[in-house]
Amino acid sequence: MATKVITPFEATHPGTVILDEINARNISKKELAHKLGVLPTFLNEILKGERAVTPDFAILLEKSLGISSDYWMKFQNQYDIDIARLKEKNVREIELSETWNIIKEYVPVNQLKKLGYLSNTLEENIAKIKSIYKVETIDNLVNTVAEHRTLSFYRKSDKLQINQVNMLAWSKIAEFESDKITVTEFQESKIELLKSELQKIFFENLDVKERTRKLLGTFGIKLIYLDKFGKTPIDGFSFWSGNNPTIALSVRHKRIDNYAFTLLHEIGHIELHLKENKKRRFVDIIGSKDKDIFELQADEYAQKSLISDSKWKEFKEFFTPLNDDKIFEFGKKNKIHPAIIFGRVCWEMNCYAMKSKIDRSLN
Repeated sequence: MATKVITPFEATHPGTVILDEINARNISKKELAHKLGVLPTFLNEILKGERAVTPDFAILLEKSLGISSDYWMKFQNQYDIDIARLKEKNVREIELSETWNIIKEYVPVNQLKKLGYLSNTLEENIAKIKSIYKVETIDNLVNTVAEHRTLSFYRKSDKLQINQVNMLAWSKIAEFESDKITVTEFQESKIELLKSELQKIFFENLDVKERTRKLLGTFGIKLIYLDKFGKTPIDGFSFWSGNNPTIALSVRHKRIDNYAFTLLHEIGHIELHLKENKKRRFVDIIGSKDKDIFELQADEYAQKSLISDSKWKEFKEFFTPLNDDKIFEFGKKNKIHPAIIFGRVCWEMNCYAMKSKIDRSLN
């Protein structure tokens, strides 16, 4: 096992020990200089640490103070080594500080520290950020952020402000956390069964997040919950991690209908898009008016998975005019949570300010 090298806060010159000996023996500097056969100014320079103890002087000290010359030479040698290490340490601290100043321009370090990813040690923090962003150098980090700014792989919002640095950090943390998770082999052929089991969880609306996480894990899908950062109005993020698809959710609205739709939207990305191209990334934000074909397909997938076309047709034909009682009746009959039905109504009518007594809280 390698011995850990400890660098002292301050190097101690052998002159300090000589001065202690003088004081302990009640000898004046002038007396010792005379005894050593050197000028008082010469001795004073050594006592102040301005001159090194040489082999010749070490022998003189041995004769005058009775302390071996080897001791003084080892002390001087250790002092020289400590000085060299302190210089190296100072250079390293300057390099780390300069590196950290660069990182702060490209990474929301305060947010990462708040989440517990960073400590008070610069070297450890820099290593952690490299690990999260999967880069070997700071140049790689800068290039990664620059490339991200030129990409548009997530929905753009016309209403909400988006901080692209925070967006990238959020997605990188999601990927970082996904690497820690182990689930069973992805069961592509059982997606329909998975959606059926999810409907039961949504309908019961009890401990939904944890039950959903465990359920998806048994079907080989990783599920991560990650609070959103400032100016990162993210609903969901779907990507491939190792041998498994992964979904990251912010659950920022804390509504059962929004949770269910977002989750099924991401499952739609997995089934329709990711399994054919595992390098794709889908970060979904609300408020988009300019959706690409992938997002439109995932939206349709989520809608039909929550309420099939045939059931929705039945609802519109037999439950008009609309009111809460009819929504509850239809939901109870088809085992669909009433908030999911009401959310679909709001979406189809493009009216999200509709009045209702239906509890949409995610439990």
